[in-house]
Amino acid sequence: MNELSEATKKLIAQYNLANKQETEKPTAPTIHVDEVAKKVAAFYEQIRTIVDWKEEHLMRRSAIIRNLKRRFIDLEMNNFSETANTAESLVLELIRGGHFPNDKIEESKIGDVQKIIDKYVYIIKNNPESKAGKGGLDFYNWIIDVTACEIEETLSPSIREMSLIDYMFGSMKEKIKVSEKIYEAGLLKKEFTYVQIYIAVCQSLFKLDKPMISYNLIKYRYPGWSTANDQLIADISEKMFKIWQKTEEDLANPLLNKFYYICEKYDTPYLLMGDILASGSGTVANEISEPSVLESLIKETYSKRLVTLKKRISRAAVYSTVSIFVTKVLSLVLLQVLIEKAMGNNINMKLLAADILIPTVLMFLIVISIKKPSKKNLNLVTMETMKIAYKKETADTYEIKMNRKKGTVVKTVLSLVYALSAFITFGALYKILNYFNFPLSSIIIDVIFIAIILFAGTAVSKRAQELTMEPEKEGFWSFVADIFFLPVQGLGRWISMKWKRYNALAALFNALIDMPFSAFVEFIEKWRYFIKEKKDEIR
Repeated sequence: MNELSEATKKLIAQYNLANKQETEKPTAPTIHVDEVAKKVAAFYEQIRTIVDWKEEHLMRRSAIIRNLKRRFIDLEMNNFSETANTAESLVLELIRGGHFPNDKIEESKIGDVQKIIDKYVYIIKNNPESKAGKGGLDFYNWIIDVTACEIEETLSPSIREMSLIDYMFGSMKEKIKVSEKIYEAGLLKKEFTYVQIYIAVCQSLFKLDKPMISYNLIKYRYPGWSTANDQLIADISEKMFKIWQKTEEDLANPLLNKFYYICEKYDTPYLLMGDILASGSGTVANEISEPSVLESLIKETYSKRLVTLKKRISRAAVYSTVSIFVTKVLSLVLLQVLIEKAMGNNINMKLLAADILIPTVLMFLIVISIKKPSKKNLNLVTMETMKIAYKKETADTYEIKMNRKKGTVVKTVLSLVYALSAFITFGALYKILNYFNFPLSSIIIDVIFIAIILFAGTAVSKRAQELTMEPEKEGFWSFVADIFFLPVQGLGRWISMKWKRYNALAALFNALIDMPFSAFVEFIEKWRYFIKEKKDEIR
């Protein structure tokens, strides 16, 4: 038998704890919402999923943020003087929406959530920077995002995920070495190296977004934050604005991409190890101590994850395309119709149909072009997984080096080549659409659609590489495609980022539909309880 490493033994113990907690029935009273009201609210949340589409693991927190912002507006109007009962209405609404299970969460959690809300309200009230100018507004939104992260963790503790992050982080701290030239050039301070590794692990392993990583970094730097007493809250509150600025700086470090590339390449063994332990019994430590058993489990788990990955990629492609269609295509097509009407032109329904079909077909082509990992990849994954599970005399090392310096002339030439490729690509798109007699307004909108879809499709195809460890093969034609498609993808990324900030349809839902609908669902629930009481009286 090979001896498991201490880190692996610790991970097994944490997974056993999580498995035990999941199987145990709550002994304390749990939160219950009416099933009919829950179905109505869950239907609405499905619509919001399309309007606010994000990756699946981010949707629940997106709902928490949306509901928190609505409540914080009410609290602000009262100068945050009446925060009591904010948590109860929030938690009930989240359970009705299907984001958390019914009859599973203990009632005491409402008090815990209320303490979290009070903690961050205190920070907002005691920070003069809050909402002072654009920076202050960004800080205010960040505080709400972090609040949502802590609430989500309280209602649904992510023991497995955080344990696996710590497991991979501990391993990568030993393996990743940074060139001394990077430190000498002032590109990174030595004391912040582990922070960059931690961020890269969070991003690669579970695709955590900025708010969740920010919250994890606060806990990383201040281990007692989740159970902070009044003194710690007061101390951190005074410097929270600087903490936010430092976190933004860490997340924007140009070297982060290098750390991420390494962690993304080697995250598959950790994911599989997590899957094996999640589905295993209390005797899994003895089972995987035998290399032949572990090898068999790796291959079995790899096959299962490959099947679920295909389903997730297909679902992500469908939802992202529908979301783009609903939130972007319809609004821009409507704009096109208004422009054509204002110019006195007739509306060509065939061209409008083409405007809608082009991005949809493009996304379909991107998804079907995604390749499965090869058999060689499974061998690489198996070998690496066994490396991390057992004790080793020496650890592999992955070095982060400085980029080669480019002179001013080289930079200028490369920028001109990139600009030329962008001109050729957009010019070609214009020529093709103009050849089919698309009007100028339609050409502009179609180019926007194509750019957004290419960016979204690239994100989906990158998720498909979740299990891939073998180096990506880049042939001549893929090199040529990158030259001409990268400018379009860059435009799509820029538009998507701007659209996220100014999503008119989401703002319309938030302002005109969310609150009335929430009140309507609450009324249904109260009415149902009223009817039930009357029925009990008749007996």
